[in-house]
Amino acid sequence: MRLCFLVEEHYRHDGMPVEVIRQLDAWGHQVDVVRPGGSLLRISEAVRAGSHDAWVLKTVSGGPGLPLLEAAAAVGLTTVNDARSIRGVRDKALAAAIGRSRGLPVPMTYAAARPELLAEIPESEFPLVVKPADGSSGRAVHLVPSPDRLAAMLPVLAGEGMLIAQPYVPNSGIDLKVYCVGGELYATERRSPLHPDQGVRERHVPLPAEVAAIVDQVGAVYGLDLYGVDVLLGPDGPVVVDVNDFPSFRQVPDAAARVARAVLELARTGSASAASAFVPAGGVPEHSVGSGGPVARARHVRASARVGDVR
Repeated sequence: MRLCFLVEEHYRHDGMPVEVIRQLDAWGHQVDVVRPGGSLLRISEAVRAGSHDAWVLKTVSGGPGLPLLEAAAAVGLTTVNDARSIRGVRDKALAAAIGRSRGLPVPMTYAAARPELLAEIPESEFPLVVKPADGSSGRAVHLVPSPDRLAAMLPVLAGEGMLIAQPYVPNSGIDLKVYCVGGELYATERRSPLHPDQGVRERHVPLPAEVAAIVDQVGAVYGLDLYGVDVLLGPDGPVVVDVNDFPSFRQVPDAAARVARAVLELARTGSASAASAFVPAGGVPEHSVGSGGPVARARHVRASARVGDVR
């Protein structure tokens, strides 16, 4: 197969996707790497029908890679994940609106183009978690305990563009990060960026059935095949606080090989349709949860998956 990876400068030397690219190359596949943030591109030559079996995106939110991936999708190329689905989760305000409307346990979310507008949020909603709508990797995430503290933080928040604010969910200070790759779910726990003093090392942990069902539903709602979900175990149950397309897959056993196999399978079969992100208001379509969609999703959480070459 011939694949094109769009890799932002931030991830140029990162194990994910560098190790995936090496694995695909070792299996005999041709992988072209395009760095949209560090190269002059001849768009008419780079994006053309039939040029590749699939395009794969690994860039920061707000980077130049997503429009290029969308251009590839517009000429009929398979993209991993579906380009429309990536857009739906990269914008955290949009992701929150889609998730809550489809029954996912997403906190009430406020959006503001200017930080001073957040002052209109009722005091009863504090403490708040405030972060950029296009943020990633825990960047610029703030716990704001009171309206007075919000007023003092306005200079810090200025220049971040669109912001979202959500009521803080009381928790232990440990985030549950769940990865979906190759139809399997893998859970890790790690220190929350809001609780830097927690002495927790990231490690693989068992995945509760209730959380597995929610994470599986996340994939169906947003139309994602390779993704990660940040979950908090709050007093009223699990809460989805973030969704990432093509995350790091840290602590996933043999992550590079598993992701490489998943990319090849999606290149062969086509990525899950982004139309699943716009299901009827009643919820997720019956075929998307419980019986498999365009790409069969995980129904069981296993400690390990079959290891074998896909060539």
